[in-house]
Amino acid sequence: MIQVTLPDGSQREYPNPVTVAEVAASIGPGLAKAALAGKVDGKIVDTSYTISENSPVAIVTAKDPDGLEVIRHSTAHLLAYAVKQLFPDAQVTIGPVIENGFFYDFSYKRPFTPEDLAAIEKRMAELAAKDEPVTRRVLRRDEAVAHFKSIGEQYKAEIIASIPANEDVSLYREGGFEDLCRGPHVPSTGKLRFFKLMKVAGAYWRGDHRNEMLQRIYGTAWATKEELQQYLTMLEEAEKRDHRKLGRELDLFHIDDHAPGMVFWHPKGWAVWQQVEQYMRRVYRDNGYQEVKGPQLLDKTLWEKTGHWDKYRENMFTTESEKRDFALKPMNCPGHILIFKQGIKSYRDLPLRYGEFGQCHRNEPTGSLHGIMRVRGFTQDDGHIFCTEDHILGECMAYTSLLQNVYRDFGFEHIIYKVATRPAQRIGSDESWDKAEQALIESLRASGCEFEISPGEGAFYGPKIEYTLKDAIGRQWQCGTMQVDFSMPERLDAEYVGEDGARHRPVMLHRAIVGSMERFIGILVEQYAGALPCWLAPVQVVVLNITDSQADYARSVVKELQNQGLRVEFDLRNEKITYKIRGHSLQKPPYILVVGDKEKAAGAVAVRARGNQDLGAMSIDAFSQRVASDIANKL
Repeated sequence: MIQVTLPDGSQREYPNPVTVAEVAASIGPGLAKAALAGKVDGKIVDTSYTISENSPVAIVTAKDPDGLEVIRHSTAHLLAYAVKQLFPDAQVTIGPVIENGFFYDFSYKRPFTPEDLAAIEKRMAELAAKDEPVTRRVLRRDEAVAHFKSIGEQYKAEIIASIPANEDVSLYREGGFEDLCRGPHVPSTGKLRFFKLMKVAGAYWRGDHRNEMLQRIYGTAWATKEELQQYLTMLEEAEKRDHRKLGRELDLFHIDDHAPGMVFWHPKGWAVWQQVEQYMRRVYRDNGYQEVKGPQLLDKTLWEKTGHWDKYRENMFTTESEKRDFALKPMNCPGHILIFKQGIKSYRDLPLRYGEFGQCHRNEPTGSLHGIMRVRGFTQDDGHIFCTEDHILGECMAYTSLLQNVYRDFGFEHIIYKVATRPAQRIGSDESWDKAEQALIESLRASGCEFEISPGEGAFYGPKIEYTLKDAIGRQWQCGTMQVDFSMPERLDAEYVGEDGARHRPVMLHRAIVGSMERFIGILVEQYAGALPCWLAPVQVVVLNITDSQADYARSVVKELQNQGLRVEFDLRNEKITYKIRGHSLQKPPYILVVGDKEKAAGAVAVRARGNQDLGAMSIDAFSQRVASDIANKL
């Protein structure tokens, strides 16, 4: 007898080995129809998988996250199937699942056009409607190589040839198309109904620029029509909010080929930067951080000691001077240890908190650069806390509370918490990793935060909490981090004098709240679609006159508001007031003040708030109080 234990704890017995599909059918016809895959002993498998021993079993449907991944993986194969039908000379390479969808890379003699994409998507729908079964077979590696060579798929043959000779490989067939894949896949193509092809991009074979440039077709797939439409609507909204487009329109910054991956901040963009930086500087001051500043260029030997040279060498900018090798710092932590080591530190000095707006450089691949979100030169609101083991829990809890307050002030209410644990390639003892991981987990529990575990996703020197915020249209941005590090103080010989008079190693906590300042400002621009709240807006008030006779009064209004510390522009051009209002509204200032003869006589201003709200006439004092309230309340 085979005993199957279901997720609710109930058990079912079968006289012989049984497939996942048969288990689903025994539970009910509705589940049998909905089944996309199974989970046996925690492993995702096809519905055709045979259960031959007592096991925990779950039926995976489109409602499950695992089911959505199976749908997307299978839709990538459906894409390749359609391409091979329409373009028989195209060669298939790889087609993995990615966030919100999938892609597949093809080698073809000419570029795919938008018309090709539409035809491929139509053929995919036709193939899905045929509801062809998806079947799996296993071949020895050399058999599989010979098979794909025989049908002219040289890329597939090359992929399989790189697999060890004694291994078997699995192939999946649907109709006339067969592909190499570990699986699992949906039982038939009819399960694939809600998908859309998005774009074509270039991609080098095996990611190597020395190889052929392939064509990568991106697509998205969802469990329901409603989810697909929601995603497409979100993309439309994201396009409107694209920080690169808004950066040009609002004159905030630009990226130039003379400095790829570096940002040229314009006056308005730099005004936003200054508001974020000065806010974070107050956060440092009010929470016991001492601000420091380290050098940009550090000797190679330091990076070797910390382990960064082995780990990050390919992403570091290096130079040589007087027969010494140097690197531009890709992170600030080693510099903070060198500051800590100056002078004798006592246990009474701990916890010691350093903060720095540290400029870093990383040689990111050109293809990964994205506006100010992914750059080569960036500034972190970086901080490091030197403490004892007894301090870790309290420091992590205080940091989580601080981060929540900061994100709330910037308009982000929803935070996702993840604990990233030890990776395979790491430094430090298992004992120290156990302590570090447990401290992070306990700090989130004590803070009342629900969290997920991300196995193997920690840094090479320690585990971390990743703090991910959700923006106005539901996108997720991982910004904050808290990392516990027992190793780097050891490697750089940092120590303090304990209460017992002996020398001890401090624990080092790496933390950042906004992370990259450039990226965070890009997120803010997209969060607010360029209409930044009054306290952050590069221009808070624009003053407009109706005719030349109010020009001097308009200047006096501007001067008075500027003396109050507000960021004010004025427009005294001899143009129609409606024309001036319309033009300045496109720049999204929180307030536009109009002054005519009536306002001049009364010593007042006519106030228009963003969104074409006419607030009527106010005294300058009343308006100033309104703006001061907006700023104080982070509105």
